[in-house]
Amino acid sequence: MESVKEEIEKLKKEKRAVILAHYYVPGEVQEIADYIGDSYFLSKKARETDAEVILFAGVSFMGESAKILNPERMVLLPDPQADCPMAHMASPEKIREMRDRYEDLAVVCYINSSARLKTLSDVCVTSSNAVDIVRKLPNKNIFFIPDGNLGAYVAAQVPEKNVILNEGYCPVHREITLEDVNKARKDHPGAFLLVHPECTAEVVKKADFAGSTSEIIHFACQSERKEFLIGTEEGVLWELKQKCPEKDFYPVKSEQCCPGMKKVTLEKVRDALKEEKCQVILDEETAQKARMPLDRMLELGK
Repeated sequence: MESVKEEIEKLKKEKRAVILAHYYVPGEVQEIADYIGDSYFLSKKARETDAEVILFAGVSFMGESAKILNPERMVLLPDPQADCPMAHMASPEKIREMRDRYEDLAVVCYINSSARLKTLSDVCVTSSNAVDIVRKLPNKNIFFIPDGNLGAYVAAQVPEKNVILNEGYCPVHREITLEDVNKARKDHPGAFLLVHPECTAEVVKKADFAGSTSEIIHFACQSERKEFLIGTEEGVLWELKQKCPEKDFYPVKSEQCCPGMKKVTLEKVRDALKEEKCQVILDEETAQKARMPLDRMLELGK
C-alpha cells in the first residue's frame, strides 16, 4: 500500500503542483515541500512559479498572499481553519484615524495580515526586510500594523522615523517572557539566545541575535557556537537540525507552538491535492488592492 508521502508525490506530478511550506508547520510536511522558508521567501516563490497549482502549507494569510501574487493559479490550503490571530489585529477605523491625523503617513503592513488589511496599506514588509523598507520610505510617519512588537523593533532600528505602534501581537512570541529566558540561560549557560522580533522588546534586548526565522537559521549555521536557545515557534527546530546536525538547539520554553500551523498535516496536504478542495478565492477588487503593497514590498526589498 502506498504511503501518504508517495501519494502526495504522485498527485504533485499529476496536477503540476508546487508545495510551499512555512518553517512552522510540522517537520514531516516540511520534508515533502518543494520550498521551505519564511513569508518573504515563499512570497517570492509564489510569484515566480510556473506550476499550475500552488499548495501552501501554512496559515490562511499565506494562501491569500500566494493567490494575490498569482491570480491565474489555483491556490490550495490544506486546512482553511489554520489561521493566525495576529493577521486580523488592526482595525480599518484606526487606520483611517491615523491617515486623518498625520499628513505624511505610510501604513506599513506586516505580511502576516489578512488580505483586507493589505488593501488598506501602502506597503507590506516581512520580519527580514521591515527595517530596510521602512528606512527607504520617503514618509516621516509610519503606522505599523498589525504587530506592535515587530513595530517596536523597527522603531528602535530606525529612530529617524516616527513609528506609531498598533496593539496587535503574535500569541506564541508574546508568551516567551523574560523569566523564561532567564531560566533557559540558567539551564543552558553556554547557549546563544536567538529570538524573533515578534517577541517583546525586553526579550529582544536580552538576545544575542534577533532576526526573522530564516535569519535565525542562517546565523546558527554560520556561527562557531554549538548550543543555541531558540525564541520562536518550535517548527523551526526541524530545519535547524537538518542543516546543523552537529549542533544543539533548545526552545526557550516548552510549547512554543502555533496551533494554526500545526493543523497542517500530511493527510490534509494529500486530500487538498486529490480533491482540489480548500481553494483560496478572492474577489478581484480585493486581490488588486492587496497586490499593490505586496508588489511594492518585492520592489523595495530587492
